[in-house]
Amino acid sequence: MAERPAHDGDRVLGFTIADRGARGRIARLDAVLGEILAAHAYPDPIARLLAEALVLTALLGTLFRPEDGQLTLQAKGEGGPVTLLVADYREGAIRGYASQDLDRRFPPAETLGGMFGRGHLVITLDQTNAAERYQGIVELGSESLEAAAQGYFQNSEQLPTLVRLASAKDADGRWTAGGMILQHMARAEDGATRLHLDTDNPDWDHVTALGSTLSAEELTTPSLPLEDLLWRLFHEDEVRVLPALPISRGCRCSVDHIRRVLGQFPEEERMTMRNADGVISVDCEFCSRQFLLEI
Repeated sequence: MAERPAHDGDRVLGFTIADRGARGRIARLDAVLGEILAAHAYPDPIARLLAEALVLTALLGTLFRPEDGQLTLQAKGEGGPVTLLVADYREGAIRGYASQDLDRRFPPAETLGGMFGRGHLVITLDQTNAAERYQGIVELGSESLEAAAQGYFQNSEQLPTLVRLASAKDADGRWTAGGMILQHMARAEDGATRLHLDTDNPDWDHVTALGSTLSAEELTTPSLPLEDLLWRLFHEDEVRVLPALPISRGCRCSVDHIRRVLGQFPEEERMTMRNADGVISVDCEFCSRQFLLEI
């Protein structure tokens, strides 16, 4: 048996409960989350929201497995203090940032609708090898990102799903985020009849009743290994845990990458980008760095 970490974070565990026809992903972010949040001086409400968006992105990315492709979560609003939130997953790496309207105050209750106002949450799956692109859209009027993600699965996937998300800031100012996605297995995975949203199923009722007991404190406690947490939840059943997938910070900005992108523009357009010194300035919103290039 693999040794369980004393401080557990920055990884995703897949699991199946075959006898109950269920599968899932459970994740926790800590050091990687701290690196991403440190790039901007976010107020706590935005840091909390982005933390949960990042762990949701890690869960979705490992669940849908876009191999060469990318999974992107984007929320864009109008009328709230948060105008844009973007997070993406690619080959085990995540990145993300949020933009704020400084003229607007945060609502007393930090609901998703109150933070964004009017708008939509868009989840995009780009499959590079297959040249496929899939997109699901959910309105931002939900109470929480957790509820919006639940709505995404209900409307876009039509597959019974339970989503749990949480984030927490400790006394030293360090953030931790955790989450779980629990799903009924599609027929192709377990050979049984596919369960629809309006179908009663005692096995699915059983696992969702147990999964719903998962607390925010359990999700955000790094000293509680994810394997132990799964055992707490589903010790009545036979749970098969898949090999852990490590999560890293994935900002892909570099001088070479930006130079290649700029090189794709016609010279006439690059001329309009240059300043008086002939330099093109490029800002990376993800890592808050500025690149100055002569090209």
